[in-house]
Amino acid sequence: MASTVFDSILFRDAFGTPAMRAVFDDNELIRKYVQVEIALAKAEARCGVIPVAAAEEIAACCNGDTLDFDLLRHETEIVGYPILPLVHQISKQAGESGGYVHWGATTQDIMDTAVVLQLRDAFDLVEADIKTLRHALAGLAKRYRDTPMAGRTHLQQALPITFGYKVAIWLDMFDRHAERVAQARPRILVGEFAGAAGTLASLGDKGLAVQKAMMEELGLGVPVSTWHVARDGFAEAVNLLGLITGSLGKIAYDVMIMASNEFGELYEPFVKGRGASSTMPQKRNPISSELMLACAKGVRQNAGLMLDAMVQDLERATGPWHAEWIAIPEAFILAAGALNQAKFMLGGLIVDEKAMLKNLGMTNGLIVAEAVMMGLAPHIGRQDAHDVVYDACRVVNEQGGRLADALNAIPSVASRLQPELIERLTDPANYLGSASQMVDQVLASSARLG
Repeated sequence: MASTVFDSILFRDAFGTPAMRAVFDDNELIRKYVQVEIALAKAEARCGVIPVAAAEEIAACCNGDTLDFDLLRHETEIVGYPILPLVHQISKQAGESGGYVHWGATTQDIMDTAVVLQLRDAFDLVEADIKTLRHALAGLAKRYRDTPMAGRTHLQQALPITFGYKVAIWLDMFDRHAERVAQARPRILVGEFAGAAGTLASLGDKGLAVQKAMMEELGLGVPVSTWHVARDGFAEAVNLLGLITGSLGKIAYDVMIMASNEFGELYEPFVKGRGASSTMPQKRNPISSELMLACAKGVRQNAGLMLDAMVQDLERATGPWHAEWIAIPEAFILAAGALNQAKFMLGGLIVDEKAMLKNLGMTNGLIVAEAVMMGLAPHIGRQDAHDVVYDACRVVNEQGGRLADALNAIPSVASRLQPELIERLTDPANYLGSASQMVDQVLASSARLG
């Protein structure tokens, strides 16, 4: 029976996706081990280290799908690593050429390079999801460019904004994430082949040539130096996911708050039964947002684990290396789950513009007290204007009514500002600043990124 959300029949597609699980599936990992071993043999044949016929036989006969997996598991438990048991089996598959399998390599070379191949596939999925998400966000930002709503700081109404402005901030984050992934690829997608202590000593003067040829076979970057214990590349990969899911968590938090009954401004897409309560028929819980937030927290824990795993001993690590085997697959599966929930949620987000307008007016003009202060400041000075408007706000808070009426009742205001001007100043729709223009800037920048 499954025991975690990653393999659970109930939860696996809430906290991950089939495509990302397939990237980190055991069978796929073993295929990549074999792929790396074949690439090594081909590279060594190209460099004259092993016979060309041997490399051809290794490539033709070695197959990760036909291994004895029970034996592989049993021997891995004994050895502690899967590569020696793997080499035992594929050497037999290669027949007379089996003696040339794994020539000059060490276990970590094969395992690290296989993980890099996994990361390449995983980042392809992440990039595609980010692109879809950016498209959805751009559509929302454009559609609601001029839709006024209350901007909130410290969970209190602060100044008016537009919903398009809010979404543009979300979009700009994911534009940067798209750039980060593209920029990180050359640093992260670098293979490893360095031998027992990282010096390629077993290949004499052919070591670096084989290393280069092997990476060409795999389509990976060639390392400048051995990275057996320099784990910043893998740590960057998972911490990049931490940034991406952190942004998803921020969006989820906003949507959950704005979907509360007291706000009623946003709703996740309607699917019959989704977010339902077993006891309260009226409930419509923001399930995708909740899952996004949970996944973000899980990725953050694994990002910390990867930073911890960077502290490795001497030329080959002990336990820190093993911690990566936990953190990397979990982080990518959780990130895929969060992105998948975000695509669903934002792709069909329901925006209640009437509720936004209603909430914007609930303070009877107090949300634009700054506008009145700045309008009065040229006449009596900024600080005096602040104090006068502050007193008017206190009247509204304690006695009710509109800010415009309270201001008109103050002689020092009424003598300087016409009632029509006060009405304009206290209309939130007239105090949106450069919100709409910022939306335009983000949309233009995002379009250039592609």
